[in-house]
Amino acid sequence: MNQNDFHILIVDDEPNIRAGLAKGLAEEAAAVDTAKDGDEALLMFDQTGHQLVIADLKLPGAVDGLELVKQIKHKRPETVVIVITAHGTVEYAVEAMRRGAYDFVIKPVDLNLIRHQVRKALEHHRLITENRRLRERLAGTGEISEIVGNCAAIQDVFRQIRQVADTEATVLIQGESGTGKELVARAIHNLSARHEGPFVGVNVGALPETLLESELFGYEKGAFSGAMRRKLGRFELAEGGTLFLDEVSEMSPKSQVDLLRVLEQREFRRVGGEELIYSDARVIAASNQDIRQSVRDARFREDLYYRLNIVPITVPPLRDRRDDVPLLIEHFLDQFCTRHRREMKRAAGETMQILVSHNWPGNVRQLRNLIERLVITVEGPVIHAADLPEEMRAATTDDALTLAAAVERAEQQAIVAALHHCNNHRERTANLLGISVRNLHYR
Repeated sequence: MNQNDFHILIVDDEPNIRAGLAKGLAEEAAAVDTAKDGDEALLMFDQTGHQLVIADLKLPGAVDGLELVKQIKHKRPETVVIVITAHGTVEYAVEAMRRGAYDFVIKPVDLNLIRHQVRKALEHHRLITENRRLRERLAGTGEISEIVGNCAAIQDVFRQIRQVADTEATVLIQGESGTGKELVARAIHNLSARHEGPFVGVNVGALPETLLESELFGYEKGAFSGAMRRKLGRFELAEGGTLFLDEVSEMSPKSQVDLLRVLEQREFRRVGGEELIYSDARVIAASNQDIRQSVRDARFREDLYYRLNIVPITVPPLRDRRDDVPLLIEHFLDQFCTRHRREMKRAAGETMQILVSHNWPGNVRQLRNLIERLVITVEGPVIHAADLPEEMRAATTDDALTLAAAVERAEQQAIVAALHHCNNHRERTANLLGISVRNLHYR
């Protein structure tokens, strides 16, 4: 989206502030609308669908600034919201950011600062929109749309998918079980020139050596006892498309040699056959193990590793992308409420805190399965903490915050937000927080 398509909504109960901001930001967007309170803002937002909303946190009426942020992010999560708050109420602004606000500015509003924030917001919205369009394009398989997230690590995965998709390079995807390695492989396939061809997957780690050879390369009639007819292998079935080899690190030494030969020569023979068959399948491999360590331990061929690892992609575990947990929860709630014909549900605040703080050893797959179960079993529109598995609640109780720890966490969040607002200038940050520079250093 370019500047000519950008629409801004300014929400403030002070006419002079509305008019001043509208005039000052007129050159930054195609249109700037104003509203005097939350109710009017929501009405205008529903009609226009603004990409950026700048709202005072203190608004008259039933819909204050926090509620406005919540409703706007619920209606259109990609909308960027900047909140305006009075000096000394940083904690209130931090709460707005927890509810989805992009950033905050302190009154009196510095027009140059807010112009800078608007330009950053435009770029942020462009990235969000680009990621959504990527997911929509990837959604042809139904499950690929589950690549959801805004954290830097997932953004990097999206960037790598775009870079490699239109090439013929072999890709090695590594990551823990449940992180979505097959989804990444399908994404690469669906964005490639081979997208009209087949996507054929096989878990090579689940098959013994004798079966794997016939699964990959097929066999001729009479090749062995029980071979009553010719069977095509996965390489032939993936002709003109993509062959996804999951858990490739578990292959036997002989199977590794066979795979290396196909990758190098692009030819193979069916089991029991003499005919050389040319392979036109792109190979994408995946592993939940560190294959480099397997090479060092002499359990995986170094030459095969380098042949597979032309383009490496690492999918991060969910515990390293906690900021994406609320997005994933909303996504799965929407998906499974629709699939199972249940009323729309939401997670209560305490429930969300428990889910965000959980370590998720099973990663996104574990979260996905839990949300589906909760959609089916929970009565009513709200998922409470008591609805979660007992072991998850117990783990959270064991790690429960003391009052002092809760205050420390709130202080940390406020300091981080203030540093971000002041571009890491410590003296201005200390003044904003109302503490000394020495106190800021200590904290």
